[in-house]
Amino acid sequence: MADWQVIADLSVSDLVLWVHTDSGRFVAAAHSRPATGATVHLEDVIGRRMPAAREAMALEALMSGQIVVAAAPEWTGSSAVREEYVPVIHGSRAIAVVTRETAVGVLRGGRIVDKPLEELADALCLMIAQGSFPINGAATAVRHGTPRVGDGVVSLDDDGVVTYASPNAQSCFHRLGVEGDIEGSQLAEAVTSIIPERTPVDETMAVVLMGRQAWLTEVEVGGVFLSMRSIPLRRDGARAGALLLVRDVSEIRRREQVLMNKDATIREIHHRVKNNLQTVSALLRMQARRATNEETRSALTEAERRVGTIATVHAALSQNVDEQVNFDEVFSSVLRSAAAVATPTGQVSTRLEGKFGVIEADVAQALATVLAELVTNAVEHGLEDRDGTVTVRAQRDGEQLTVHVIDDGVGLVPGKEMTGLGTRIVNTLVRGELRGSIDWRPAPGGQGTDVVLHAQLGEA
Repeated sequence: MADWQVIADLSVSDLVLWVHTDSGRFVAAAHSRPATGATVHLEDVIGRRMPAAREAMALEALMSGQIVVAAAPEWTGSSAVREEYVPVIHGSRAIAVVTRETAVGVLRGGRIVDKPLEELADALCLMIAQGSFPINGAATAVRHGTPRVGDGVVSLDDDGVVTYASPNAQSCFHRLGVEGDIEGSQLAEAVTSIIPERTPVDETMAVVLMGRQAWLTEVEVGGVFLSMRSIPLRRDGARAGALLLVRDVSEIRRREQVLMNKDATIREIHHRVKNNLQTVSALLRMQARRATNEETRSALTEAERRVGTIATVHAALSQNVDEQVNFDEVFSSVLRSAAAVATPTGQVSTRLEGKFGVIEADVAQALATVLAELVTNAVEHGLEDRDGTVTVRAQRDGEQLTVHVIDDGVGLVPGKEMTGLGTRIVNTLVRGELRGSIDWRPAPGGQGTDVVLHAQLGEA
């Protein structure tokens, strides 16, 4: 099933996979509609039983291992459907049946379906019946820019000479720079002749253009990018040419390049901001060392710590392109730094519980600054002149985040108003960027302080 969309599109047919059940009936297990024309089945057929009148031909195909074609079209209302029963061979044994159902007289682009495309579909159906399709190891997975039948089809003979090229395929190679009608030319020679010297090319390009390997490749000439996929054809175990799907992906590649340049620019900006902040931090540290007034030295040290916290977030942002950070990694560094800079007289240990997860850049900077202030405050005031532990406990529910910063220090002083610069910074960031609230309360057990922060990480 991974590659049968190609057959449906080539022949403008519905493909239905039927499995033979223990009850002796055939049941539809999968269904593929053509992307190049109208479908035969408007309704979903998966799970339905095959009509009894059709089961004899399906059973014949399953038992004989040969393709069975209905002698006359099957009339469904006002339209006639041609039916073909293809046995699915795996390990030399028929394990299921695929019906190829085509509305008689189907038009595509205002004309009858191209005979060469029908012949390519017939060749692939024969490969199914002979156990050689889908091809083991082939690039069947759909990825961005993978060519499909509607993008362009080329048929190659055993020597890589073009026997048929759809109008879209002709246009693709003309845009690449191949002049004239490509039918009758050896495609590999025609393409390699227009590639400038010393231009790096995909090492698989030659075997794909010759139809020797089931693979995907891409070629670029003068800013035009063609994505090509080769499907080698086999008949009775011998090579029988190849089917080549081609798509002009120039616009896709240009957009990807623009995004890559944008991402690189964003990373470079964060990297430079981090370097500048580290320079500012170093200057503040030097100034603090030269200060003679203790209050001035303390203020400069706190400013250095705050700048360093923001620099840590920018350092993490410079490593990715999606303006998000794994806050658990960032905060581990911030937590150690905040506790160390506070430099208490006693021994203080820090503990992080729970997970913050991935957080947007703007919120991450504000959250890091707030938590660094709270940890520093807990060490400097709650654990002044004593040993203790500061625990940061994170609880996240979607975009809602609750953080407890708990110390086992002296606790809150009744009636004391918290009016310091750090507290004002915290309150401003919590109400602004974090769109939340903060509350100071006694820690569980009555010893120490529990600061509870509620934050909104995304859109409400």
